[in-house]
Amino acid sequence: KMKAGIEEEAKKQGVTVDIFAATTEEDTEGQLKILENCINKGYKAIGVAPLSPTNLINGIVEANKKGIYVMNIDEKIDMDTLKAAGGSVIAFATTDNEKVGEKGAQYIIDQLADGGEVAIIEGKAGNASGEARKTGATNAFKADSKIKLVASQPADWDRQKALDTAASMLQSNPNLKAIYCCNDTMALGALQAVKNAGKDVIVVGTDGAEEALESVKAGELSATVAQDSAGIGATSLNRMIQAVKNAETIDANATPETIPVDSNLVTK
Repeated sequence: KMKAGIEEEAKKQGVTVDIFAATTEEDTEGQLKILENCINKGYKAIGVAPLSPTNLINGIVEANKKGIYVMNIDEKIDMDTLKAAGGSVIAFATTDNEKVGEKGAQYIIDQLADGGEVAIIEGKAGNASGEARKTGATNAFKADSKIKLVASQPADWDRQKALDTAASMLQSNPNLKAIYCCNDTMALGALQAVKNAGKDVIVVGTDGAEEALESVKAGELSATVAQDSAGIGATSLNRMIQAVKNAETIDANATPETIPVDSNLVTK
C-alpha cells in the first residue's frame, strides 16, 4: 500500500521514483547494501523505512556527504546516534503509534461493559513502532479501573509465535476476555489460538493488512487499527520533492520535523 501511495503521488507530481525492499524483516545488512547502491545512482533524495533504529546510519551519513536528502519513513531512526555520526534526515513521516495502540485498546474497553481481563501481544523488543503501540494500549487499559491487564509478551511480529504466546496466555488466564496485538500477522495467529481453545475472546490487530480486513469482514477478527500506509508514502515523497526544489541545507544539528499521519479503526 505504501508503494502504491508513492507511485500514485509520483505520477501526480511528475517525478521518477524507484522502489526497493529488503528480502525479509531480518535482513538489516541487505537493506544497508540497497541504500549504498542507491547512493551511487545519482538520486537527489532517498526515503528509507529502516528495519532497525541503527542499521542504515552509516549509509545515511554517506548519502549526506554526497548532498543527497534522506527522508525517514514509518520506522524511526535513532536520531541521537545519527547525529553523533554526523548524519541527518529532512523529516520523519509516521503513524502516531501510541495513538494506534490506544485506539485498539479503547475499542476493547468499549466492548467490555463489565470490564475483565485483557492481554497484549507485543512486537519485537526494542522496535520503535511496536514499543509505542504497546505503551498506548497499556496506558489505555490501566486508565480503566474495570480492566485488568494480566499479560503482555512479545511474539516478534510472527504468526506462529503469536499463536503459541496466545495459547499459553489463554491457559494461564482462563477468564481472559480480549487480546490486543501490535500487528495483524500476530493477531491472526492469536485468533487461531482462540479458535483452537474453543473460546470467545476478542482479538484486535494493527495495520489493516489485507488478510486481517477479510477476517474482520468475516466476523472473526474483531477489529484492526489501519495505518494509512499509502498516505505515509505520499507525504514522504512530497517532503522529499520539497527539499530538492527548495535546495534545503543538509544540517546534522537540525532537529527533523515529525509529520504525523492518522490511523483508522476498522470494524465489521
